[in-house]
Amino acid sequence: MDSILVRGGGELRGTIPIAGAKNACLTLMPATLLTEEPLTLTNAPRLSDIRTMTQLLQSLGAEVASLQGGKVLSMSSWRIDNHTADYDIVRKMRASILVLGPMLARDGHAVVSLPGGCAIGARPVDLHLKALEAMGAELDLRDGYVHARAPGGRLRGAVVEFPFVSVGATENALLAASLAKGTTVLKNAAREPEIVDLVHCLRRMGAQIEGEGTETITIQGVDRLGGATHPVVTDRIELGTYMLAPAICGGEVECLGGRLDLVGAFAEKLDEAGISVTETETGLKVARKNGRVKAVNVTTEPFPGFPTDLQAQMMALLCTAEGTSVLEEKIFENRFMHAPELIRMGARIDVHGGHATVTGVEKLRGAPVMATDLRASVSLILAGLAAEGETVVSRVYHLDRGYEHVEEKLGACGAQIERIAG
Repeated sequence: MDSILVRGGGELRGTIPIAGAKNACLTLMPATLLTEEPLTLTNAPRLSDIRTMTQLLQSLGAEVASLQGGKVLSMSSWRIDNHTADYDIVRKMRASILVLGPMLARDGHAVVSLPGGCAIGARPVDLHLKALEAMGAELDLRDGYVHARAPGGRLRGAVVEFPFVSVGATENALLAASLAKGTTVLKNAAREPEIVDLVHCLRRMGAQIEGEGTETITIQGVDRLGGATHPVVTDRIELGTYMLAPAICGGEVECLGGRLDLVGAFAEKLDEAGISVTETETGLKVARKNGRVKAVNVTTEPFPGFPTDLQAQMMALLCTAEGTSVLEEKIFENRFMHAPELIRMGARIDVHGGHATVTGVEKLRGAPVMATDLRASVSLILAGLAAEGETVVSRVYHLDRGYEHVEEKLGACGAQIERIAG
């Protein structure tokens, strides 16, 4: 099993290209199941999760070709010859549940295993299922699978009001409603950039949708969707992660392709902590303003609030801040598993339920640590950049699910980082 070795202590200077968004691409790929015509995604990230979704789509009968070194995905679902998403594939990744809505909308039936993924909370799929039930789906959960059918072969429009914001449920409902008969209104819908990106793609395919980026999205179902070519939006989580690299160890880095509108609440916290974020013609330039980073309090919230997927990385920064910070996790109930590993590096962290109190220390110390989930893994690498000595991060298969070529990107800016084959 591979690990990452980081030798800390040096500043970073240079540019880092930001890839297309993992979470957007994983949502866009199942859209191929809605049409018999080709769907091409450009600016695709090269990640293990993308390969898992490719495997899942191919198991259903879709043709998926990876072009230009993986940056372009050419897909065709002119036929779906299997309507069962098997546990052996679905267990690897929660986004697999997003094939349920498209198959049900197009062919009127589907069988999908309940999903897996990072162990950062329960994250039930009940909101996905309730949205589909509101559109007329008949569901039967047995033996770990969702057996779904649409009476008469087609879903129907409905008003769906989510009790709380759910990105995945909003995405599944959008995909399904695009081919449903009549009008579907999604209330308390997610507003994330990945949702907006999905709507833009569906609209290119001929869908009639209004209200993306707001709490109410209206979909007028159409009889068929066509093919399209669509660029995947910039990955705001990868962007935020690499913005933190010069913040935590000094120097100045420009994140190519970065956009402030994707990370507004996050950038505001960086400014409060004493980190300069400047828009350029090609991205965002990040550097410390002067001296030691200041402590700040952080509360994770749905977009446009502070992203839960940047909480672990922000904690790594605050471990060396001047003063005491409090991080409140309001999205997932089990997302401080990186704290004990940071403590191994000399961090002072006290976790109580959904709150973590971080008292900054002047220096972290390199240590052997273990990644517990995707975002935790990169937070330990960031901490290693600022630590004295060597840090070895094990179980980096988590990292490969969401970050492409981390060693190359950080290494090009002067980081001493290498992958050790396991």
